[in-house]
Amino acid sequence: MTPPSTPTPADLPEVTISEQGSLRFLHLGSEWVQGSMRLRAPFAIELDYVQRMLAWLLFVEADSLAQRHAMQLGLGAAALTKFCYKKLDMECTAVEINPQVLAACRAWFKLPPEGPRLRVLLADAGAAIRQPEHAATVDALQVDLYDQHAAAPVQDSATFYADCRALLRADGGMTVNLFGRDARFEHSLQRIVSAFGARAVWAFPPTREGNTVVLALRQATRPTHAQWQVRAATVQARWGLPAPQWLPLLKPIVE
Repeated sequence: MTPPSTPTPADLPEVTISEQGSLRFLHLGSEWVQGSMRLRAPFAIELDYVQRMLAWLLFVEADSLAQRHAMQLGLGAAALTKFCYKKLDMECTAVEINPQVLAACRAWFKLPPEGPRLRVLLADAGAAIRQPEHAATVDALQVDLYDQHAAAPVQDSATFYADCRALLRADGGMTVNLFGRDARFEHSLQRIVSAFGARAVWAFPPTREGNTVVLALRQATRPTHAQWQVRAATVQARWGLPAPQWLPLLKPIVE
């Protein structure tokens, strides 16, 4: 698969903001929602699929997060970056190609200023992750790369997913937002499998909106049922995420 060419500033969609009741939404030149925020809880995560992007928490110990590094490819409304930074106390890096998105996150979505634990790179994600300084530095990689058409991931090649795997530390994991279980989803899944190996890949069923979150681990592992129950209960108690509901849904693609 040929990597997509890097868009010029003129190619990038215009960012618009809408509100409905207590929610604020980010759009990229269309009616598609590219991110959201609850006005009275700006560091909470509203959308089901975005919550599921944090399922890597089931594979790590909660007390280790302050020593871990999260990277987000595609800033969206900054929900994941804000949560990892403010709630999980992690070091955070976000990669976003559109400067309008970054400006909107700072002005409208409560993205904190950059500092020792938070940085945003204005860059093409596919090129940025190949930089040597990022290799084997990431514990949680969260990939949500869609343009204004929201038809398919902007980066979706086997080479791209291999580059993602190279970012991860030994016990690191990647979550990817994909749309529904159609032929395109199966092709994306096979590319992830080719990079990570089948035993290292897990998947949720699609949400009602059609988002399917796939999780891939740097090294294949199978937590015991007891471990998962304890970790899920801890995630729910500490951070309010519905992790116990994830347990019957998140399945390895091969046993």
